[in-house]
Order: sequence, then C-alpha cells, then structure tokens
Amino acid sequence: MAVLAWVALLVVLTLFFQDKLLDRINPNRDVQSTRGEDGRIEVVLERNRMGHYVADGSINGVSVTFLLDTGATGVAMSAQLAQRVGAPRGQPVVTRTANGNATGYLTRLRSVQLGAIEQNNVPASIAPGLATDEVLLGMSFLKNLEMIQRGDTLTLRQ
Repeated sequence: MAVLAWVALLVVLTLFFQDKLLDRINPNRDVQSTRGEDGRIEVVLERNRMGHYVADGSINGVSVTFLLDTGATGVAMSAQLAQRVGAPRGQPVVTRTANGNATGYLTRLRSVQLGAIEQNNVPASIAPGLATDEVLLGMSFLKNLEMIQRGDTLTLRQ
C-alpha cells in the first residue's frame, strides 16, 4: 500500500509540475479576447520566461502554437505542420535566415486566428528546415494589428 501511495503521489506531482512548466513556456495557452473602448477586438499576451510571446491559436481551424516574430516578414511553418493544417506548397522561394539561405515554398492560409482576432487569406511560407512545431507569426499577420507593449504584456488590437 505504501508503494501505491508513493506512486500516486508522484503521478499527481508530475501532472501538477508539468502544467506549471508548460505555463512558463506558453503562458497564453487560453487566449482571451475583449472589446476595447473603441469597439476593436483586443488580445493581451504575457511574455514567457525567455522573453518571447508564445500563444495558442489556429490555422485553417487546426490548433497550433504561435511564436510572435516581428522580425519575420511572414508567417512561417515547418513542412510537417503545413501538411497538418492543409497549407498547399506553392512557388519555391529562397529566403535569408540567420543560418544562411534556405529554399522554402509560398502558400496562403485560409484562416489564421489568435483569440478572437481572425484574418483570412494570409500569405505564409513553408520552411522545410524549420525544426519546430511552433508557427512563426510574422508581419504578414501582425501588420494589420496595432501592437502596444508595456512591461511583460503585449496588447494586439484589430
């Protein structure tokens, strides 16, 4: 019985701390939206422990995790993730990255959603060398939003 009690305690502690670790990586797993005083949709994101804005959202109705990247021209995702969200590979294009030149593929996303902020027909790229399940949410999405950063929060207004 004592062994079973210890195993149960370890399982409960593992589940509890796993959730806490996920909150440190992505404090915006449940993105809330509000209407601002001017009637525009607002989403407020918290910065994670590494100083990044990471948030859950969706592409073409499929749940994804975004890493907001104002230095990226467009939305970028791995080939595996593009296949999962149904993003077709289009024209090949050479892109410059921090690691040098790479060949990617242009695509358009029917729908990109972060909280209640949704945009349609968003230009994006498929980067086969991208080794992450996170989607880089770049300026092809963010340029249509007002962004206000204060302290550890980023407010996006549509």
